Amino acid sequence: MRGMLSPSVMCADLLNLADEIKKLDELNVEYLHIDFMDNKFVPNITFDTNMVKSFKKPMKNIKRDIHLMAFEPMQYFDRMEIGEGDMVSVHFEACENVNSVLADIKARGAKPCLAISPDTPVESVFDYLDEVYAVLLMTVYPGFAGQPMAPKSMERLEKLKKIITDSGKNVLIEVDGHVSWDHCSEMREKGADIFVAGSSSVYGNDYPLDKAVEKFYNLVK
Repeated sequence: MRGMLSPSVMCADLLNLADEIKKLDELNVEYLHIDFMDNKFVPNITFDTNMVKSFKKPMKNIKRDIHLMAFEPMQYFDRMEIGEGDMVSVHFEACENVNSVLADIKARGAKPCLAISPDTPVESVFDYLDEVYAVLLMTVYPGFAGQPMAPKSMERLEKLKKIITDSGKNVLIEVDGHVSWDHCSEMREKGADIFVAGSSSVYGNDYPLDKAVEKFYNLVK
């Protein structure tokens, strides 16, 4: 199976998002990465819940990859209309009861995922591998685009892959943060399955979108 792509809408052409989503659909991109921030868990905000919901309208085949950087994220699920086909990541560090949040996502027909920040030990996910579709490994500190990769991110990715493999569970790994042309192939080799691509690759200025997507898929075969 080839690596899957989840371009970060935060880095897209915000004035032409419907056209942008249509292009990604036509290019058979699997996911659209949508960051939601509460200005508490991270000191920033992006799209509100109505915007997160509205992304569903222009989508045909592409699915929402919703990343909630927010404390007690369940309070937002109804307003986002979380449901069938969505992939939804919540932070281990931001949930009082991780199991109940993951169960709520699954009950809505979505794919529950657990995100961990760079300072959180990768072993923290072990007890939840039965409950998740994927682990979202942050390779930058959550909250801002354009950061350099956090130290030891590649080692953490390799270690996470070993934990999952040794567990015998069928859990994917998503990487988010400075997923650049220079890093994505190594990330794939070390176990990444889904790539959140932004300003350091797909939404850089080096290529038009179709050529950038083609190049990315060639690098993460």
